Amino acid sequence: MAIIVNAVQQHRNKVEAEKRVEVAKQKNVIDETEEILLAAEHIPIGQQLKFILQQRILNALKIIAQVNPGVMDIRSRIESAANKLKSLAGGQEASSPGAFTLPSNDKQVVQYIKCVKKMRSLLRSEYTKGRVDSGVFTVEDKYLERLQLRANVETLMRRGDASLKAQQLGSARQCIEKAIAALDSQSQPDEYILQRKQELEQQLKQIQDSLRTANTEDVRKRKESERNELDELFSEKKKW
Repeated sequence: MAIIVNAVQQHRNKVEAEKRVEVAKQKNVIDETEEILLAAEHIPIGQQLKFILQQRILNALKIIAQVNPGVMDIRSRIESAANKLKSLAGGQEASSPGAFTLPSNDKQVVQYIKCVKKMRSLLRSEYTKGRVDSGVFTVEDKYLERLQLRANVETLMRRGDASLKAQQLGSARQCIEKAIAALDSQSQPDEYILQRKQELEQQLKQIQDSLRTANTEDVRKRKESERNELDELFSEKKKW
């Protein structure tokens, strides 16, 4: 009898442990998604993507309620999440390029790009689970990809301009070349890509011309210096 009771208790402990693990997992999903939604307030995304992220939160809350109905305030949190979802359902326009404003410093830019990458990761996760239509996924993922591209290119251009002002032509050229390579990596160029590439190629040509001019001047000065040294070495000595 004691053996049976012990086995039953072990099974209960195992079930409770599994429940705790699952609840903790879903809480992480909620925290992660809420953090991204908060950061997304500074990123131009449409209602459709916000709806997908909010749906992710609601699904996680429902799983928690199913696994452990006794979790504090779970019912009220489900109701609140459902209401937020309803407010987003009214106007699910897809994300589209709007006024793009790059953050003011490099640290903020890094966080911006990380947030966009994370959104792409969460979007793909929901698509893989069958919660997002393939057409919606394609549109939103392509938009986030282009948003990430813009952030990278604009950052490189900003660094290139800073290098030019500091007369660091080599560093400026590297930044511009990286930006052009990023644009070239896109198989379906849009208006932004075509326009930026034209601007960058023109800027790169100006930098290369300046570097050639500078190198020519350095060679001329070096030869002049060598000739002066030779003239001094072989010139007739003055007699005193």
